[in-house]
Amino acid sequence: MAKVFTARQHARPESTAPVEKRQPRSPGEIPALDRLIHERLRLGIVSALAVNDSLSFSDLKRLLHTTDGNLSVHARKLEEGGYIACRKFFEGRIPRTEYRLSAAGRRAFEHYLRDMEEVIRVSRHT
Repeated sequence: MAKVFTARQHARPESTAPVEKRQPRSPGEIPALDRLIHERLRLGIVSALAVNDSLSFSDLKRLLHTTDGNLSVHARKLEEGGYIACRKFFEGRIPRTEYRLSAAGRRAFEHYLRDMEEVIRVSRHT
């Protein structure tokens, strides 16, 4: 196996800011969903990273059946939001990109799942 040499780190400092506090809702009111996660491909990225310690760009591309450009744009949005961390390095002469879910991203995903469960619950009872 090729030796790993770190060429540069693109990981941004993990966000320590808490996920936005939830506003009390009236009974039957549908919660506002996190727009950063809610987009289909970003939800796929966060979901895949929630069940894996880390995934390479190639792994995510294959799992999500998407293009390089599409994955890159959506991963950058999540990275800018502090939800994922990106590490770029070389394995021998081959460039590699690896992603992992940050603590803030995990909290946001857990909130998102609770909100989606609430949307489903409210929808079934109306």
